[in-house]
Parts: sequence; C-alpha cells; structure tokens
Amino acid sequence: MMIDRFVTILMVSGCCVAVTAAGTSFAQASQPALVKMDGSSTVFPITEAVAEEFQKETRGAVRVTVGISGTGGGFKKFCRGETDVQDASRPISVSEMDACRANDIQYYELPIAFDALTVAVSPQATWIDTVTIAELKQMWEPSAQGRVIKWNQIRSTWPDAPLKLFGAGSDSGTFDYFTEAVVGNAKASRGDYTASEDDNTLVQGISNDKHALGYLPYAYFEPNKKRLKSVAVDAGHGSILPSRETVENGSYQPLSRPLFIYVNSKAAGKPEVKRFVEFYVAQALALVPQVKYVPLPKEVYSLALSHFQKGKLGTAFQGVTTIGIKIENLLKREAIQ
Repeated sequence: MMIDRFVTILMVSGCCVAVTAAGTSFAQASQPALVKMDGSSTVFPITEAVAEEFQKETRGAVRVTVGISGTGGGFKKFCRGETDVQDASRPISVSEMDACRANDIQYYELPIAFDALTVAVSPQATWIDTVTIAELKQMWEPSAQGRVIKWNQIRSTWPDAPLKLFGAGSDSGTFDYFTEAVVGNAKASRGDYTASEDDNTLVQGISNDKHALGYLPYAYFEPNKKRLKSVAVDAGHGSILPSRETVENGSYQPLSRPLFIYVNSKAAGKPEVKRFVEFYVAQALALVPQVKYVPLPKEVYSLALSHFQKGKLGTAFQGVTTIGIKIENLLKREAIQ
C-alpha cells in the first residue's frame, strides 16, 4: 500500500523581516524562502527536529516542506528536479543515478545517522525473544508466499497460529535494505503481508495483534516500546538486541544501516538551501540521539560538511547498498556520479 503523505514544517505567514542566520542573509520578502524535501519516513524524525530548530534560527524567514513518499518515491521526484533535498534510508541506486544523470541532476550525498532496523512483535508474543537471520529469510523470501503461514512452520516450539507479517512498502528504502540483508536480494520479498511506507501504521498493526511480526526503524520502536517488543537477531554470533551501543560497536549486524540526505547541486546555490544543509549537518550530532537514532562521530559530520562546502559531488556507494558497513568505514570511499 503506497502512502504519499505531505507534511509542511515551518509553516509561517508572510512577513517582511530581514533575517541573518550564521552569516547568511535572507532578503526582505512577502513570502518566506522555500526548501523542498521528500523521501524516507525513516529519516523524517531527524529532518523534522532539524527543521524545528532551523525555524528558531531563521525566525520564520525560511519554510521547509517535507514529503514522506518513501526513499524510492522521493528519488523519483528528486531526479526530476522537483525537490531540493532528499531523505534516504539507503544509498541512491543505479537506476536512480541514471535518472538523475538523464535530467542533468548532480547531487551531494551526506550521511547523517545510523539506524538499528528493528524486528518487533507484540508484548503478548511471549514465545519469541530471538530469531535467526535464516528464520527471517524463511518468513520473508518470495517462495514463502501462501506457504509459510503459521508460526510453527518456522520453529516447532512456536504456536500453531497465523503468522501475520508487517513491513515496509516497496517504495521504501527500509524495504530495499531489509530484503537485501535478510533474503539476499533487494526487493525480493513475499507479497502477502501488510505493507506501508508510513512506519506509524506498522507500529499500530504489530502492537494490536499478538500473532504479528514486523520490521521498522529504531526511532519508531523506541517511543513505542511499551506497545512493542524488540526481538534479538542472531546472525551466527549470538543474539543481539538493537541499541545505540550495539550499533556503535558493530555487533548488531546485518540490520545496522546508514541514513542520508541528498542535495541537488543547483539548489545548493540558493542561500536558503545552502544554509539549511549546513545547519542540518552541524546540528545532527546533537539532534540525532534525541529522536533515538545513532549519531555519527563528530569527525564524520565535519568531513561530510567539508565535502558539501568544497563541492564533492556524487555517491560513495556506486549504486549498491553495502550490508554491514560500520560507522568508521562510512566515508572511506570515493564518490562517483
């Protein structure tokens, strides 16, 4: 099910006040300057927090609009030149790189946080505390559709009860990452599950059914942990629960992943976009943990800001989502267009 929700941050009425923010002057105007964003619902909580702080910084001189159509849906707009900044829960793909190239869209790729993609069930699901990657694959691979429909088909000690699955929609970067990490191929998934690009919909569905299991970003699990139970994931080195500590020490694999914003290089020439992006990177270290994601080391943000200010365009991932990449290795790649 495709959710294309449009959220406006920093809605302000027309005003005629000149504002200077950290050296960037916004001229007097009857309407505020506009920064247009779209993309990942995973990244949205970070962007929302940054936008709120940016409103205080600019005193209403800039309006930021944020769509939540999923990473894939957002890249369609971004590569048509319809948005200035793209929220993404995975790196840009080869087909998206081609689409941007065809429309003469160049971009900056800026990592802004790490996520612990969380496998969750209802607290009433007392029989499950841990799951292996092999068992997750049994649940989610395409051949499971219409065939693996009960819990005890996965593990004999689990109940003879319906297995009700919830997960990201096909336009979501979370869907792409999870399927590649668990099944082995991006977008390879059974289709008979409840899908949504809106993570709040997944929270509601999982929490209301004791026979449900789903996956969602950690920032949507943490504030709902009284309604949900996280399941420890065993990738062959013991059962590990998602947390800031297990992401930072590299033990929560393969479901740790970097989060990004992408910036249209032409849009970056506009003072309101340039200032917003610089503010975003500068504030991420403080704001990311407030919305329950894992911040990057200070030096990584400094390097990302340097890339932006020095005009280092392109992606460091060459159109491929790297499963299991660790924080310290994130920016040790050369960007390409």
